Amino acid sequence: MPSVPPHATLLPAGSSACVEIDLDAIRDNVAELGRRAGSAEVMAVVKADAYGHGVLPAARAALAGGATWLGVAQLEEALRVRAAGIDAPLLSWLYPPGADLAGAVAADIDVTASAVWALDAIRAAADTTGRTARVQLKVDTGLLRNGAYGPDWTDLVAAAGRACAEGSIEVTGVWSHFVYADEPQHPTVRRQQERFEEAVRDLERAGIRPGLRHLANSAATLTNPAVHYDLVRPGLACYGLSPVPQLGGPSAYGLREAMRLTAALAGVKRVKAGEGVSYGHQYVTERETVLGLVPLGYADGVPRHGTNVGPLLVGGQRTRVAGRVCMDQLVVDLGPAYAGGAGDPVVVFGREADGEPTAQEWAEAIGTINYEIVTRVSGRLPRVHIGGED
Repeated sequence: MPSVPPHATLLPAGSSACVEIDLDAIRDNVAELGRRAGSAEVMAVVKADAYGHGVLPAARAALAGGATWLGVAQLEEALRVRAAGIDAPLLSWLYPPGADLAGAVAADIDVTASAVWALDAIRAAADTTGRTARVQLKVDTGLLRNGAYGPDWTDLVAAAGRACAEGSIEVTGVWSHFVYADEPQHPTVRRQQERFEEAVRDLERAGIRPGLRHLANSAATLTNPAVHYDLVRPGLACYGLSPVPQLGGPSAYGLREAMRLTAALAGVKRVKAGEGVSYGHQYVTERETVLGLVPLGYADGVPRHGTNVGPLLVGGQRTRVAGRVCMDQLVVDLGPAYAGGAGDPVVVFGREADGEPTAQEWAEAIGTINYEIVTRVSGRLPRVHIGGED
């Protein structure tokens, strides 16, 4: 059952808005993903401050749900996880020349090599620390983003073979990333799978036996068992959002949203018909009505594109943004019969099962994806973590 009653808010004393994070939801979502992964291990991706949910509490909740690995993009994120005393296997994959690879090797972080220059830097870090570096090789199978592509992959495999022979590195995994995992029948999905399996054979022919093969993100974890291999790598789904909303919402996959963005009305006023609302008067009242002031704006991560379309729940009543979203505030039209007042609860987005607006609804309203809605929520808003260990 949800940890917060439907439509209730948990604003800290003195706060007008907050981000509520249900750690038990993260734990349970990861457990469900593990069930769907079958014999494959689960790497919970906690990059970007765990998609805005708080990297350290989210990481602990994911491990409590059965994740055996954690994944982050940037080395700084990985080092923060280690500094907090979390010693689970941890993969990081995005860094420029000059990054603190020695610190990563010393902290027992698996570092991705996507090019020969990166492998050379990892070897140097191994020499500096006197430790064998744990390395995962990334092959570009068609996304044309991070990862070694074409002849560069051939060169990387050869360099990795030499580094393994000299004992400076241990290849602990090989991985890639999908272009269209959210469209399981797209022809690129099968082509990438074939390229990935050929890359694994390249390593084997070079005498390298990678410990883990992984390709499946959240969408592939939920929809494509054929690519689960040794480990799945869900991110978005850990937080209870559907990576394939066209195929079903969170509840269709046994997931529930972990994040709710809530506030309290900062004021109400009754106004006449024909009044323009907020900057530029992009909204004009059609009748005498009650307007409510919500103390959240684009500085808090509420998209400015939510002007006139962003869904909200105010005092238990469905409505939407009226007029432009401002830096710190927005206005809602509550209708002429609204009898509430300042302090009434506001849910910007929350739980599908409770009939609240969702991150997916916001994404559809402004033409983006649910990933962006949760990750853009500002750090200036207090986080209230519910359940879990913290």
